[in-house]
Amino acid sequence: MKTALTIAGSDSSGGAGIQADIKTMCANGVYAMSAITALTAQNTTGVSGILESTPEFLASQLDCIFTDIFPDAVKTGMVSSAPLIRVIADKLRQYRAKNIVVDPVMVSTSGFRLLSEDAVKALKEQLLPLASVLTPNIPEAEVLSGEPIAGPEDMERAARSIGVRYGCAVLCKGGHRVSDADDLLWRSGVCTWFRGRRIDNPNTHGTGCTLSSAIASNLAKGFGLEQAVERAKDYLSGALGAMLDLGAGQGPMDHLHSLSGAFLGGPEERGCGG
Repeated sequence: MKTALTIAGSDSSGGAGIQADIKTMCANGVYAMSAITALTAQNTTGVSGILESTPEFLASQLDCIFTDIFPDAVKTGMVSSAPLIRVIADKLRQYRAKNIVVDPVMVSTSGFRLLSEDAVKALKEQLLPLASVLTPNIPEAEVLSGEPIAGPEDMERAARSIGVRYGCAVLCKGGHRVSDADDLLWRSGVCTWFRGRRIDNPNTHGTGCTLSSAIASNLAKGFGLEQAVERAKDYLSGALGAMLDLGAGQGPMDHLHSLSGAFLGGPEERGCGG
């Protein structure tokens, strides 16, 4: 079995972060491992507390993983401080990690800055140059490229600028602000559009985590980047299309929408001999 590692924060409500990553990786057929950057107390209505890992403990987690079950792909999510970012970059270089998918979580889709300036600086200098592919949303792509994005041509220009600057492929996610569900992949000078179907589902908590983890899973299994992106988008569409509705706020998706087996059903679905 192929393996994948997620380096991210824990979401106690299970919709995003480490929990979403692990569910996504398992659903996409790889063995999931995790290194936790922070614990959060949150639910579908918001975050009420964060307890960050120490750099030393994060380093220990990564050492334990890489020296025993070496991951075939790595995904990084939100890392809130410069010291933690430097630890991750140091360990990825030390162990020569491969198939690194960096979700550069810096700005929310509403435009709210999530990282301090020193953390953004460390992200740009230490982690982004190690990526095989970056998966920024529109606000993040604007920060990384230094250019406003108002349409598809701007997405192509920004993705090209980011890719050349950091020496990696860039998947610029359109979302609801630009091109709806269409994403743009820039790789080695070539732009490829991935058209997505609009799904009218308000429960979209963890979509970025899910997409990047699905890409990492498919890279781990040996798919090329274009195929990995296409399969990841199809998986995400299925998770949204399942229309799971939990919680009082922006709820999670159904990460196991395509899972089937004898242990999934409840007692009402079992026969007389069950």
